[in-house]
Amino acid sequence: MTVPTTTGDVTGARTPEAAEVITGARERIDALDDRIIGLIQERVAVSAVIQEARITSGGRRVNLSREMEVLGHYRDALGKPGTALAMTLLELCRGRI
Repeated sequence: MTVPTTTGDVTGARTPEAAEVITGARERIDALDDRIIGLIQERVAVSAVIQEARITSGGRRVNLSREMEVLGHYRDALGKPGTALAMTLLELCRGRI
């Protein structure tokens, strides 16, 4: 495996200026990803509270009509890829109790 020796090798940029822009933007993306992961972890915890309350009251763990609302919300906001993202979130949040 070849180890990159210049910023351009790491960023794919052809100028130092572009490499600087890319490096800064990647740092921002990494920070956003950390925030997104934290929000997903929070969503998982809140979903567990809801599931526990539903089960304790004699209901089902999953509410399919609510899941359809979530899917629609993500689809409306992000298009078809939003549906896939919502499915992944719902999968992460199911059965954590």
